[in-house]
Amino acid sequence: MPTFPTSPIVVPNESQAYRLDLYLIKKGLTLTRSQIQRLILEKQIVVNGAPTRASYKVKKGDQIHIRIPPPTPLDLVPEAIPLDILFEDECLIVINKAAGMVVHPAPGHYEGTLVHALLHHCKDLAGIGGRERPGIVHRLDKETSGILVVAKTDESHRYLSKQFKDHSIERTYMALVCGKLKKGGKINLAIGRDRIHRKKISSNTTHPREAETHYNIVERFKTATLVELLPQTGRTHQLRVHMDHLGYPIVGDKVYGGKSVKTFEIETGRHMLHAAKLGFRHPTRKETLRFASELPADMANVLEKLRTR
Repeated sequence: MPTFPTSPIVVPNESQAYRLDLYLIKKGLTLTRSQIQRLILEKQIVVNGAPTRASYKVKKGDQIHIRIPPPTPLDLVPEAIPLDILFEDECLIVINKAAGMVVHPAPGHYEGTLVHALLHHCKDLAGIGGRERPGIVHRLDKETSGILVVAKTDESHRYLSKQFKDHSIERTYMALVCGKLKKGGKINLAIGRDRIHRKKISSNTTHPREAETHYNIVERFKTATLVELLPQTGRTHQLRVHMDHLGYPIVGDKVYGGKSVKTFEIETGRHMLHAAKLGFRHPTRKETLRFASELPADMANVLEKLRTR
């Protein structure tokens, strides 16, 4: 068996037959499930000295060895793209992302992303959290503006990722939705990749994941409502899907909004969703940091037009 830097995790007698990847998460390994699965594929995680699959069911007495390799140099070319930096130290950087900026490289977006800008600004970011997503702990959709935290070390990446996994991150979004919402409340709707339309998220899924959103009314207009959204979980497109399910889709959301978005009285150019507040515990200082971002000019202009009509 190859040499591993740490003692193995020994599965105790009373353990349930969890999948290997889920068992390691329950044991407190501060990596995301996808990162653990990648290490298993790369044979950096072995059971009883032999490579295995993420779906392997652990049993009593199993010895699990783990090696976390050093960061792999990136092939991405840094780009000198201006960043709106709210905070930065040796562990992390907090960005106020502009609408229209893609967070990490993906099909159709191989340059001009936030990752390209970060690689230019942070010279030692390469490889943290994955080759295509260095430092990225969470993401915002291309059209969503607002606050995003990026890790600058592997330790910080694991610490922040665990907070997102545990849903202990404080997040507040501002959204303009179609229709006159009567009162605040909460939405509990499990969602996942749609069975038919694979690029969309919905409740019509074979793999539903728990999702909860709280919402409060901030300001009402004749045809729209400005709301504060407090996601209690962090699923892909959660806020957009939940508000559409409620019958009040986010203004400008061409994917989930349907007819009410197409006929809205003001052309917005993007969906009106802004990550306004973010709070988390600092990886080394262990104190809670909180950041706020004002509504961007395009959202503020739409609100002003609604107020004068």
